[in-house]
Amino acid sequence: MSGHSKWSQIKRQKSVTDAAKSRVFSRYARLIALESKKANGVLSAPGLSVAIARAKAANMPKENIERAIAKGISKDSGNLEQVVYEAYGPGGVAILVDALTDNKNRTTQEVKHLLVERGVELAAPGAASWAFTKTGAAYAPNEPLLEVAEEEEGRLQTILEALDDHEDVQQVFTNARGYENTGD
Repeated sequence: MSGHSKWSQIKRQKSVTDAAKSRVFSRYARLIALESKKANGVLSAPGLSVAIARAKAANMPKENIERAIAKGISKDSGNLEQVVYEAYGPGGVAILVDALTDNKNRTTQEVKHLLVERGVELAAPGAASWAFTKTGAAYAPNEPLLEVAEEEEGRLQTILEALDDHEDVQQVFTNARGYENTGD
């Protein structure tokens, strides 16, 4: 009975969950490194303590958190910067992409390419942000939320998944009903 090995099934499922955890942990590590750099390693700084709390809520190991803090305050740490990209998706849905990158030009081109492949263009700064209110580290959509037509819902879902899979993207926000916060 080939193909019925219990270990093969466990190994396959574990690799999928490990890949998802790795993606989440690397996002939090970058965020902690950035906040650590801003706070000069002071753990009681509001931004750093919130980033650590979010990482702990996602079950990020303590060693990884400490390593990210040390990376942020080290001399050879890269210059991470936070960038927000704006676009309009299917049905006029506003999309905000919150990214953390060490190379703004590279990330801009990669995000632009992801969007263009799916028939969406990057918008000018401020073009879509009016539809959101910044609440701490997140963006809340202003009322009313847009309904997405059934034929466009699949297209919106693929756009949001592609953005979420990009390593520099921290969170993706949209004002479509049912997709209020796809990040985190």
